[in-house]
Amino acid sequence: MKFAGKLATVACFAAALFLHPSANVSAKTFKMALGDAAGGTQDAAGKKFAEEFEARTGGKHNVNLFHNGQLGSEQNTVNDAALGTLDFSVLAINNITPFSPTVGIFTLPYMILSLEDAVELTSGAIGKELVENTIRDAGVRIIAWSYAGFRVLSNSKKPIKTLDDLGDIVVRVPKNEIMIDTYKSWGNNPTPMAWSETFTALQQGVVDGQDTPYITIHAMKFYEVQKYITNLRYLFLLEPIIVSESVFQDQPEEVQQAILEAGAAATEFSAQYLADTEAALKADLVARGMQIDDPANEEKEWIEAATKSVWPKFYDSVGGKEKVNEVLKSLGRDPV
Repeated sequence: MKFAGKLATVACFAAALFLHPSANVSAKTFKMALGDAAGGTQDAAGKKFAEEFEARTGGKHNVNLFHNGQLGSEQNTVNDAALGTLDFSVLAINNITPFSPTVGIFTLPYMILSLEDAVELTSGAIGKELVENTIRDAGVRIIAWSYAGFRVLSNSKKPIKTLDDLGDIVVRVPKNEIMIDTYKSWGNNPTPMAWSETFTALQQGVVDGQDTPYITIHAMKFYEVQKYITNLRYLFLLEPIIVSESVFQDQPEEVQQAILEAGAAATEFSAQYLADTEAALKADLVARGMQIDDPANEEKEWIEAATKSVWPKFYDSVGGKEKVNEVLKSLGRDPV
């Protein structure tokens, strides 16, 4: 499937925000932080951005990628970018939410039900509003959206198909209140943990499982320490590329424009990359010994428990119930 039409407006949203000229600057190598290893969605989007940015500046500027949290945890990179000590970061959207709570509307369980939903929201008016909110609240600018797919549940203990199966599994989750409360709504007591600690915790049995998309499970080689996958679709992971707003505003107008255009190209590339690669990655995980099961009665059990329990708690922080209904309307779904 092709996503160019939907995503062509992303650059316009960012470009519509204030651009100002400044004095020409010398050639620079920018730094980009990534929480994940090479081979995942973050890496693919980051490399595409770097390639496009270098091309659009005639080779004058380039971007170096630092994988596996070398430049700090994903949340710390938001702080560093806000301070202007880091140029770019690619990170899970839930790690922006503490700094700009309205972004959390994209992490409400079962809000996004497909890649098409994700593209619709990020390329539309809601996406534009969240870009503006994040500049205002966090001092960073979302310049691209990368699409990682649904966060599926992996564990080392047993197949999980029902909520009863989940009860005694120790699950690592990010330090994100919406995600923590989602697992609690399912009768589980999750363990909040930094991403950089997760592989070791799984390896040592400190936690039994975690949830990330197939592409991340593959890139991080979780098949070495996990056996079972539950094919959940409760949270579609968006991994935006952010730039320090102060760094952005320090650039001359032509470099700002190159950043925005490279971000739009990376966004379009990421949607197609997910569509083209996820099925093959799932097959390879099975070939490596992982077992994939669908959750039983997901709509009746999992969705109903999460949406009824979790959504109302976060209406205020994500912009109000009216904003939630605005998002649902844009997706052709009934209001709450």
